[in-house]
Amino acid sequence: MKEGRIIKGIGGFYYIDFHGSIYECKARGIFRKNKVIPMVGDYVVISVTDEDKRLGMIEEIKERQTELIRPPVSNVDQAIVVFAVAQPDPNFSLLDRFIVLAESQRLEIVICINKMDIDDNNLKEEIIKIYGGAGYPIIFTSKYDEASLEQLKEKLKNKTTVFAGPSGVGKSTLLNRIQSNLVLQTGEISAKTARGKHTTRHVELIPYHESGWVVDTPGFSSLTIDFMEEVELAGAFREFHQFQDDCKFLSCIHENEPKCGIKEAVDEGKIPNTRYNSYLQLLEEVRKNRRY
Repeated sequence: MKEGRIIKGIGGFYYIDFHGSIYECKARGIFRKNKVIPMVGDYVVISVTDEDKRLGMIEEIKERQTELIRPPVSNVDQAIVVFAVAQPDPNFSLLDRFIVLAESQRLEIVICINKMDIDDNNLKEEIIKIYGGAGYPIIFTSKYDEASLEQLKEKLKNKTTVFAGPSGVGKSTLLNRIQSNLVLQTGEISAKTARGKHTTRHVELIPYHESGWVVDTPGFSSLTIDFMEEVELAGAFREFHQFQDDCKFLSCIHENEPKCGIKEAVDEGKIPNTRYNSYLQLLEEVRKNRRY
């Protein structure tokens, strides 16, 4: 028996890293029977059926510390959420969705704003005010700015990191610049739709040479939060925490209640309107999901 980690899964075959050697494995039927699907990032125990060909069977899946559904990957330490400053323009509502998902899994979160060489609308200060003010580390990157890429490299050391974000923001390009021996497909923005082409076809765990792992994921443009309850949502907004004790009701969901510390902080400019509006939008989505 050997213990390794799933780095890729394609067509029912799973590729397990065992100290740098890759074994191609199938999963035992018991997993299907128990409705357990192996995930990229899982630590697994395998039995080797052919050492020369590096073939085996997955016998056991170790307990997952974290589990993301979209992208499907387990045992991640941190999320680097990548958005572009332009081409495509940043969608702050979508960014907030990514953050909520990462917060729900108690991941460390780093916001990466890419393509700063084309920041014609001078969005940098606004982004710092909104997200830096909430306590999130932000790295502003460009494929031409080596100093910013070095900042990103430091964040990857000794971590398992998921790079997440919509298509076309430059995730794969950044990864190629961070580690030159990676050959990841990159895409261009469609002039007709101004959206990125989907260039990463599967989720894959990639060894980072400074010690760590990186996940390059398919781009996507929507993210549901149907796993959350109304009372849990506010906990995923860091800037809310210091004002929640000012709410009159312990069960306050910061919408229509009187004497709400969150609403007062919004009125006083201590919480940005954009973040509060995102919260209300997500709150309504959670509420609708509970009706079905």
